[in-house]
Amino acid sequence: MAASLATGSALLQPTKFSVTRSSSKLSSSSSHVSRAFGFEPATSARVSCSLQSDVKEFAEKCASATKIAAFTLAASALVASGAGAEGVPKRLTYDEIQSQTYLEVKGSGTANQCPTIDSGVESFPFKAGKYVMKKLCMEPTSFTVKAEGTNKNLPPEFQKTRLMTRLTYTLDEIEGPLEVSSDGKLKFEEKDGIDYAAVTVQLPGGERVPFLFTVKQLVASGTPENLTGQFLVPAYRGSSFLDPKGRGGSTGYDNAVALPAGGRGDEEELVKENIKDVSASKGTITLSISKSKPETGEVIGVFESLQPSDTDLGSKAPKDVKILGIWYAQIEKA
Repeated sequence: MAASLATGSALLQPTKFSVTRSSSKLSSSSSHVSRAFGFEPATSARVSCSLQSDVKEFAEKCASATKIAAFTLAASALVASGAGAEGVPKRLTYDEIQSQTYLEVKGSGTANQCPTIDSGVESFPFKAGKYVMKKLCMEPTSFTVKAEGTNKNLPPEFQKTRLMTRLTYTLDEIEGPLEVSSDGKLKFEEKDGIDYAAVTVQLPGGERVPFLFTVKQLVASGTPENLTGQFLVPAYRGSSFLDPKGRGGSTGYDNAVALPAGGRGDEEELVKENIKDVSASKGTITLSISKSKPETGEVIGVFESLQPSDTDLGSKAPKDVKILGIWYAQIEKA
């Protein structure tokens, strides 16, 4: 029995020595860790508490750093995906586009893009006088429609949409006189060009909204940073268009078949279907010049347009369509 106790005591001795040595290593390690992160342990008796608080604060620092790194990585990935997304060609200058052949442009998406400028100044350096704005190109980058959301209790708001038509919505070759006054104000009048494009978008709920993206008869005035004006929005369909019942604005039947015999043709809810309205409406647009190249007369900028949608020849109320995009033009002396 005594021999067994002696043997057990002998076996426990190395274990005690190992624990002491481990404690020493732990104290030394905690001291180094604390100093590395700007903390000084007070005494050896408080090493464990100090180490726990240091590790906790260190973990909080790591969590904050991780969040910042994740946000930076996500932003970088978003920029990279936007710049090198499949199907989105590199934006070219006017001279680069003109140097390409038909086969190089075909199917690349470049034909639907406005040119850019490779260098320039962030100001409008043109002096007072009369000019001509040519090659005006307007490329939408966002279509939103004001409509009711899923919550019917909330007021209508602009909702994101999905493009249903092809990539043929860019306006191009628009031109007109531009006047620069002595106080730096501008005035532009649209006279000619490809100034309208039929577009259809779809709301999140599935409703499709057709409209005519246009700047017909635009008269805009203001500063280079805020060039605002109104334009004409023609009817989405012409007066000679016939609906499924054969009714039109300038041709076709006056009423649907069998309605006159029953006397229902003049009822209020059917008048808007029988009497076609092909009158034009108004829209507003604001253009802003962000960069210009004086030696070539090129300018680029952004725009925001607000216009009504199609009314189906007067049978339904139009929706407000907000269009954001970029534009390019060349300014020459008149």
